[in-house]
Amino acid sequence: MFKSTFTLALLILSAYFSWVFGQGSPQGAFTISGSFTSEDPASVIVTLQNALDNTLVKNESADDKGHFVFEHIAVGNYRISITSNGKTAFEGRPFQLTADLNLGTLSAGKETRLEEVTIRKSKPYIERSEGKMILNVDSNIGSAGTSAFEVLEKAPGVNIDANDNITLRGRGGIQIQIDGKSSPMSGTTLANYLKGIPSGVIDKIEFITNPSAKYDASGSAIINIKMKKEKKAGTNGSITSAYGQGRYPKTSNSLNLNHREKKWNTYGTYSFAYRKGFNKLILDRKFYENGNLTGAYEQDNYLKMDFRNHILRAGADYFASPKHTFGIIVSGVSNKFNPNGKNYSDVFDETYTRMSRFETVNHSRENWHNQSVNLNHKFVIDTVGTQLVSDFDYANYGNKTRQDFTTKYLDLDNAEYQNRYLLNGDLRGDLNLFSLKSDFTAILRDKTKIETGAKSSVVKADNNLKFYDMSSGIPVFDDAKSNHFIYEENINAAYVNVSKELGKKWNAYFGLRLENTNITGNQLANNSRFKNNYTQVFPSALLSYAMNDNNSFELNYSRRIDRPSYEQLNPFKFFLDPTTYKEGNPYLDPQTTHSFDFTHIYKQKIYTTITFSRTTDNITGVIAPSDDNPEITVQTDKNLTTADVVGLFSTIPFEITSWWSCNNSLNCYYGFYSGNIANTPIENQGNFNFNINSVHTFKMKNGFSAELTGNYRAREIYAYMDVDPIGYLNLGFQKKFKNKSSLKLTINDVFFTNGTTAVTQFRGYHENFKVNRDTRTAVISYTYNFGGGNGPQPRRAGGAEDIKQRAASVNG
Repeated sequence: MFKSTFTLALLILSAYFSWVFGQGSPQGAFTISGSFTSEDPASVIVTLQNALDNTLVKNESADDKGHFVFEHIAVGNYRISITSNGKTAFEGRPFQLTADLNLGTLSAGKETRLEEVTIRKSKPYIERSEGKMILNVDSNIGSAGTSAFEVLEKAPGVNIDANDNITLRGRGGIQIQIDGKSSPMSGTTLANYLKGIPSGVIDKIEFITNPSAKYDASGSAIINIKMKKEKKAGTNGSITSAYGQGRYPKTSNSLNLNHREKKWNTYGTYSFAYRKGFNKLILDRKFYENGNLTGAYEQDNYLKMDFRNHILRAGADYFASPKHTFGIIVSGVSNKFNPNGKNYSDVFDETYTRMSRFETVNHSRENWHNQSVNLNHKFVIDTVGTQLVSDFDYANYGNKTRQDFTTKYLDLDNAEYQNRYLLNGDLRGDLNLFSLKSDFTAILRDKTKIETGAKSSVVKADNNLKFYDMSSGIPVFDDAKSNHFIYEENINAAYVNVSKELGKKWNAYFGLRLENTNITGNQLANNSRFKNNYTQVFPSALLSYAMNDNNSFELNYSRRIDRPSYEQLNPFKFFLDPTTYKEGNPYLDPQTTHSFDFTHIYKQKIYTTITFSRTTDNITGVIAPSDDNPEITVQTDKNLTTADVVGLFSTIPFEITSWWSCNNSLNCYYGFYSGNIANTPIENQGNFNFNINSVHTFKMKNGFSAELTGNYRAREIYAYMDVDPIGYLNLGFQKKFKNKSSLKLTINDVFFTNGTTAVTQFRGYHENFKVNRDTRTAVISYTYNFGGGNGPQPRRAGGAEDIKQRAASVNG
């Protein structure tokens, strides 16, 4: 089957490239030239910026007569600025480029005489920049009033399974970052955290499948959620408020403020979200011995959760001189949620005759919080781009969880036939991390760029879980379920990157990162300890070729490691009912991934990537029988031997009419999984899978617009799990007002079809399950932007990038 699929893919690619290369001569790439009068022309650096978002397009040096030229520049809106001897000598107004342009002679203190352009164009939903796919959240009407979790769930190439594990283009072990700092959780805990972040505070999401050596080596790929940050001078900001209704209500509110005056830039963000939802799980479990049924459970679980999430972030930059900038960022997060659930379980014997029932009621109170501070310094050594950037990070994560379970045992007449089982859990978690890093960048005269740096981080997590049997009315400590786990980790790293332009068409990059890892785990309950120390090298490389103004190619490679999160290592048990619990695996090995991407870029609009990755010791979430009791089901993580993914990903935007445009993405791949878990060996198990995401935008008069989004994911076999197809539809409407405000109405999952149905099979165990959440919602949101000024200002993310992926509590 794979050979036939691969042959078909090659035929499709051949037809695709034949169509692309037959589209005619290059269009839309022009030259910008000019000159600048200076006593020292060799010191003149000319910067070209995109006037839409103030991002850097290109830097050029002036020749000995002050002349400069930018070649192969696409149609768009730009601005020019010039520095001479390290000082700003010229700042120009925005202008529109539609043909070759000569700016003439520019003089210090004067602006370009070109007619100023008012920039009104919206960012596209999907962009690509420097090896990243970028999702602009505000450009998608359907994202309004939702959460970070829901935005990710609908993103092209992203899958989230019933256990809240996130994969990107078929790869697991994804590192989730918030503003460049890795999120503190994984699995369900991370999902609950993301559900508390309102989409209104998110600017964009970056998908980096092959990060360079400058990034921490953790994670097979990176998803970076970037929060909104005002960049204009003066005082400005925005206010957003949203209300949504599904089965339960949801609301989110946020305030962004920024003020820049002279040498100081201060900014802050506050958001509050209340989201009530449900998780309905229906499952059918059957147990076998030598192929014969020995028993079964039919279970119906309904869990309600209400999230109260507060996020506060504030910072300041002090521009001490043109060379030195000092900054501080402080942030705090409080996330309270109260899971309350009921589980009904019918028990069957070997003839599938109902024997009894038990009912479990769960009342929990969870309070998660973290505080962090980042201190940073930027030293600009010259105007070419040589600089030294240093970061110090400290963060504390903590949680308090109270769990109360009451189980009733009923006979066929619904009468209680034994005493109720009352279980009380008290979990306290605390984690501290420190990180120090420095990055040095140098630009040589031959346009060679060298980056090098070092980083050291220290983490200590202390989690104490106590369970008490309250059945008799007197607390009895349960040492079989209780545990006290201490985890310590130290990672030391150094890297070097070298990139160079090889003529006008070729660019090459090579990077090498060295990481030394030292970890210690200690279970105080049974005095069990483990240690692991290893040093590994992580190479990365990229080669790009601009064949012409329409077509360019990239070949990208990286080796990555995904260390188990502290939650995945935590051996604590978290109960759904007496027959089902979740626990970590302290002996889980890190997984390593070799990844290759070959990308074709057409007119900077259509991106097509052929990808291959091989992951060894692949960390896989499984729901399998317990090693101690085959009729008890455990959700945990295990290491597969290998996981290979071969795929193709493409984004294709186009305009159907002047008022109707669409952005389409196709992600298809074949996964091969090999390993042996729960005495069930598999060899190259998997199937051909594809995901389709299509966003249609309709522009109307008087500031009105509408949006229709469709998502479809085909059947997927992921190791031991077989997941049914999923498809859903979203609608959105928007009205923009002249006072810088906008009103949005969205209806998500119109037909309530965004649910997961799957089968899990091991030797002696078979499970069917179906999961539904509160996905069908109507949301209305209003955003008002205020203030003025212009000119982008830099913002910092900090240096604790890798460790916060796993730096949460060791509990779930």
